[in-house]
Amino acid sequence: DLCNLTPHIISHHHFTKLVQSRLVSYQQVHSDIMFGASQAVQKLADGKQGSGTVPVVYGLFLCSALAVYHFVANGEFSAIMTMAVMIQCLAFVLLAVKSAAVGSVSGISAKCLALEALAFACRLSSTTWLNGYLPVDASGDFVYQAVEAIALLIVLWLLYCCFATHEHTYQKDADSLPVLPLVAGCSLLAALLHADMNSRDLFDTLWMTGLFLSVVSVLPQLWLINQTGGVVQACTGHYIAMLAASRALSGIF
Repeated sequence: DLCNLTPHIISHHHFTKLVQSRLVSYQQVHSDIMFGASQAVQKLADGKQGSGTVPVVYGLFLCSALAVYHFVANGEFSAIMTMAVMIQCLAFVLLAVKSAAVGSVSGISAKCLALEALAFACRLSSTTWLNGYLPVDASGDFVYQAVEAIALLIVLWLLYCCFATHEHTYQKDADSLPVLPLVAGCSLLAALLHADMNSRDLFDTLWMTGLFLSVVSVLPQLWLINQTGGVVQACTGHYIAMLAASRALSGIF
């Protein structure tokens, strides 16, 4: 009888172990699925953070631009310069919204920001106290300079995020385009080609340097995009589009 029962006991024992192992496997799979789902939800939430803010930012800037054009500049054609710097400021606001929403500077070129900061500094060294390169309408009295100063502060904050608070997300290896030759080339061209609307060679040259730097500042951003597989994040795309619109308005003027 014991011999007859032994196979049954052994088979029951193996069956119990099999069930237990299956339960452990199912529990592991379930935990993996739940963990993956939670991660996906978190990423989705992070992606949606700021998505509702972007239309608000566009709306606020549109209202501000219309108000400046109609009530400050009185519809003067020279106000197109102020509109250009406002759109440029909008580009950096969009980057700041993205960085603040997701806590990351991934996809943002710090070298691009550094060139923009230098460009703003060069232009403000002239426009804050000289009138040669300001819009001739009332927006050139304070709005133009104030918008550029605000944009400079936002750029400096973004640089702080790249090198301090969000340094772990900054793609330093991909942001590898040499910018010193660009700065040197812009300075040399400005020294040779500057106008004389300020009647001061130094500040005419600085303003022209800032203009040239603004033109080439997007190159490090495009280089980073190329180095990271050509993928353009949403807010980065908005940023590049606003820069292009700003340059187009400046070119029209």
